[in-house]
Amino acid sequence: MANDKAIVVVSPQYGAPDQVDLYISKKVKKTTKGRHLGVFDSNGNTIFKVKTNGLFSSRLILVDAAGVPVVSLKSAKISLHERWKVYKGDSEDSNDLLFTVKKSHCLQFRTQLEVFLAPNTDESACDFMMKQTYREKSCVIYRGYSDTIIAEMHNNEAVPVKVPGEDTCSVTIYPNVDCAFVVALRVILNEVNMCRSGGGGADLIHTVVEVGLGGGGDGDGDGGE
Repeated sequence: MANDKAIVVVSPQYGAPDQVDLYISKKVKKTTKGRHLGVFDSNGNTIFKVKTNGLFSSRLILVDAAGVPVVSLKSAKISLHERWKVYKGDSEDSNDLLFTVKKSHCLQFRTQLEVFLAPNTDESACDFMMKQTYREKSCVIYRGYSDTIIAEMHNNEAVPVKVPGEDTCSVTIYPNVDCAFVVALRVILNEVNMCRSGGGGADLIHTVVEVGLGGGGDGDGDGGE
């Protein structure tokens, strides 16, 4: 479903007037290790990376190709709902909070995450909803409780030959939607899924995510760790 109104959460610079297609992979040589992720455009270009403050850190930082922090993501497991808070840049200041993500239910057979923008302090209704299908085959991000889709993710889709890695899924971001926002949600979903499967999440692994939106970056990555 098309989105007529621009969705800007992180910055308008991450929006595009046309649909953006990304590809998320694991086991990318010289870029990722183990369950770490790489996200590429159809040419394998990279723009963002996500790093932790350390092996046992619960905080992730999304940086651009130059290493400048875009957003920071912090796990706050204060309840069974498992919350994540996302801030501007490298901040953890409450004044820089962009949005909060939490599970819609404590016990879930299929992951469903609610997203609340910073001004929505009472959290009586979510601003966005992320719904994943059984066995994690696909995921859709909706505007609130409506049927308006802003992004979709599908596993085992055909991918361009230049996209490296294994277990690749496609990410379709609708026009005028903040790509950095969608990427941040995908990173959180990955952490939630790993916790469900016993993989540990951000406080047990060093996650690396590289994102390509086309025309930027050189696609070489960090070389892993």
